[in-house]
Amino acid sequence: MELRLYDTLTKEKRVFTPLDPANVRMYVCGPTVYDFAHIGNARPVIVFDVLFRLLRHLYGENHVTYVRNITDVDDKINDRAARDFPGLPLNEAIRKVTEKTANQFHADVAGLGSSPPTVEPRATDFVLPRVDGKADMVTLIKQLIARGHAYEAGGEVLFDVQSMPDYGALSGRRLDEQLAGARVAVDAHKKNPADFVLWKLSSEHEPGWDSPWGRGRPGWHIECSAMSAAYLGKVFDIHGGGLDLIFPHHENEIAQSRCAHGTATMANYWMHNGFLEVEGAKMSKSLGNFVTIRELLNDWPGEALRFNMLKTHYRSPIDWTLRGLEESKRVVDSWYDIVGDDTQAMGGADEEVLSLLGDDLNTSGVITRLHAIASGRSGASGSVQNEIKRTLKASATLLGLLSKTKREYVESNPKAVTVNKTAVDALIADRTAARARKDFKESDRIRDELAAMGVVIKDSKEGTTWEVAR
Repeated sequence: MELRLYDTLTKEKRVFTPLDPANVRMYVCGPTVYDFAHIGNARPVIVFDVLFRLLRHLYGENHVTYVRNITDVDDKINDRAARDFPGLPLNEAIRKVTEKTANQFHADVAGLGSSPPTVEPRATDFVLPRVDGKADMVTLIKQLIARGHAYEAGGEVLFDVQSMPDYGALSGRRLDEQLAGARVAVDAHKKNPADFVLWKLSSEHEPGWDSPWGRGRPGWHIECSAMSAAYLGKVFDIHGGGLDLIFPHHENEIAQSRCAHGTATMANYWMHNGFLEVEGAKMSKSLGNFVTIRELLNDWPGEALRFNMLKTHYRSPIDWTLRGLEESKRVVDSWYDIVGDDTQAMGGADEEVLSLLGDDLNTSGVITRLHAIASGRSGASGSVQNEIKRTLKASATLLGLLSKTKREYVESNPKAVTVNKTAVDALIADRTAARARKDFKESDRIRDELAAMGVVIKDSKEGTTWEVAR
């Protein structure tokens, strides 16, 4: 099958052609570990996990390298460490904060059904030159200075954006249009207001490393340039992350990496997922709609959360709502009723599902197709039902859904309510017949039986519908 991906840099869908089919390489910006991850943080994790699954399906599990970093040096981490562990030396307190928060993150994304990346480097392990010779931040900064792309000033090392003629190509921002403002710090020691920090000095109360420019710490952007080069090389296939990272983070990554290595590109495809809102508004603690992955997992099955995310194409904005979650859970429950506890080998994935995924990860189209597969089971013979069951499970697994048996799904989500759709439909048909002959006692009995199963029915002029109660 053909895989086409939308490239933010060229602003078009392009056929994906890996540099080396035996080693397909992808880098995705990971979390800054100082607090619980919120549901917006989950979107790139889920999106690029689906891409990781698809790439392994196409090229083989052992032929795809997925790197997702952990940023464990940041001013927010310093503040949290000082607040939570005031009696400890700062470096020790920082390690406690980052280890605890990274473990929380791992547990949360595993709860969402996401596979771990192939490699998960921590930024602090790539600041200084390494004994294994892998890329590091200090060496990259030295190379940038030597090539005339960086300079020392005001106790910092800064990247000279004017030294790169096509700086701004990813975001579409021209240098002469980048006015000083909220996103660009203006300092007298900069050659250009848009010049950004590669290395900054640290006070005795801040974490730091000894370098040729004094005791200090790296800027944010240089971290990913070092870690991607360390495991994927100077040029690799795919770089991903959220839409909010296009500028300045990814723009500056490109500048650093290309200028340090002397290459024409950093990654051949740049992919970005869209923003997430909650109940129609930007997520904010002040609005009371800020929700963490952990909070959601306490109330919802992880696969329902994952399904709810994948209903919307990854490049489109998504509105995260309670109503949407309820519908997503109902669908996942009904699909588990179909696949049941069959432990036989799964069938092959549906060809249309593969084609839709190959069209820039059209997960919303895939879900529509999975609905069609599931509905085909009604009235089918036993052998056809079994084939549908296995095809549904194999196809949904590419999205990270239905990877368990029904029993495992229920046991891993004690609050999950699953029902047998066939049994419910049969009871509703019996109730409709009872109402037609005015046997209201029998009608009420069936209603009570459905309620005991966790099913809520709604009567209207168009007929009777039902949903799983929460």
